Amino acid sequence: MSVLDKVQALIARPSVTPDDAGCLELVGSWLAPLGFTLERIDAGGVSNLWARQGTTGRLICFAGHTDVVPTGPLEKWTSPPFEPTIRDGVLYGRGAADMKSSIAACVTAMENLIRRRTTSADSHSLALLLTSDEEGDAIDGTVRVVEALKARGETIDFCIVGEPTCVATLGDTMKNGRRGSLSAKLTVRGVQGHVAYPEQVRNPVHQAAPALAELTATRWDEGNDYFPPTSFQISNAHAGTGAGNVVPGTFVIDFNFRFSTASTVEGLQARVHALLDRHELEYDIAWTLGAKPFLTPRGELCDALTAAVATTNGVPTQLSTTGGTSDGRFIADICPQLVEFGPVNASIHKIDECIAVADLEPLARIYELTFEKLLSQ
Repeated sequence: MSVLDKVQALIARPSVTPDDAGCLELVGSWLAPLGFTLERIDAGGVSNLWARQGTTGRLICFAGHTDVVPTGPLEKWTSPPFEPTIRDGVLYGRGAADMKSSIAACVTAMENLIRRRTTSADSHSLALLLTSDEEGDAIDGTVRVVEALKARGETIDFCIVGEPTCVATLGDTMKNGRRGSLSAKLTVRGVQGHVAYPEQVRNPVHQAAPALAELTATRWDEGNDYFPPTSFQISNAHAGTGAGNVVPGTFVIDFNFRFSTASTVEGLQARVHALLDRHELEYDIAWTLGAKPFLTPRGELCDALTAAVATTNGVPTQLSTTGGTSDGRFIADICPQLVEFGPVNASIHKIDECIAVADLEPLARIYELTFEKLLSQ
C-alpha cells in the first residue's frame, strides 16, 4: 500500500477522540508482517498501542495519535469529513494533516527501511507509540504507555512525534522543544459589606490590585537560545455578588505561566508566593501543572532530520519551540532526544482539513532517511 492508500484508510475511520474506531487494529495489521511485537496498553476507555521491532541496541520511536477533533458543522464541509476525497491534488478529510498522514508515512518509511536493513543494523530497534487520547484529556493515552515502559525499565533513545509542524512548505519547521504550562487559581479573601461603610469592609480587589500589577510586570526569566522569556497571563478575574452596593468578600483570579527550561515549576511557585506574602494578602492558591517544558538541543536527532529534509526537497529546516503542548511532554521523561515533525499545519482542526498529495511520499522519505541515519551511527 502507498502512503496515500494508508492515510485514506485511516481517515475513513471516524476516530473522534477518544474513540480509536479501529485505527490501531489497522496499523497493527501493517506492522505485524514487518516483525513488530504489538502490545495494547489500553486504559480508561482509551486505545494505546506499543509496537516494537527488535529488542537490543538503541531504540528509535515514532509517536502519534489516531484520534481527531470533532468535525464541526457537517454542512460546512465541501465533502464528508470521513470520506477521504482528492480535489486538485489535495486530500481532504478530518485527520488528513493532524495526524493520520504522519502515521501512514511513518509505517511506509519503516516498511522500506526494514526491507533494506543490514545485519550490522539489526542491533537497533524500532518502535511506534500510538494513542487515541491526544486531542482530548490526554490522561489515559501516551502518559499511560510511558508509565508502563518506565515501570519495566524501558527507555527510548530517539523519538519523532508526528505532529504537523511545518508552516508553509513541507520540511520548513521542526519543533525541538515546547514550553511548560503552569496554571493557578488565586483566591484573595477580604470582608464583604456595604459599599457605603468602607470602614467595615476589606475589599479584596483593592488589596490584590498592586500585587497583580507587580505580577504582570515581573520579568520571570530571559529565556535561552531556544525559548523566549517565560510569559505570565491572567485569563479570568471575578468578584462580586452582582449587586452594585456590596463589596465582595473574595476575588478569584486565574492565571497561567508558559515557561521555558530557563525556569522551574518550584521556582515560579516560590516567587509568586513570596510576592503575595510581601503584599500581605490573605489568600489561597491552587496550582495545576499542565505540562513540563522539554528541549532537544542540536545534536544527532535534529541533525539527522535536518539532513533528511535537505536531501528530500532542499528546504532549510528551522528549529522552533512555539505553540502549545503535545504528548512529547510525557515521552521526554524517558527519551533524551525528541522532536516533533510532520506536514503543513495550516488546516488542522479546521473545516476541510487537508494535505497536499504531493507531500505524502516525501514525508515518508524524510522519516526513512532520518531513521536510517540514526541506525547507522
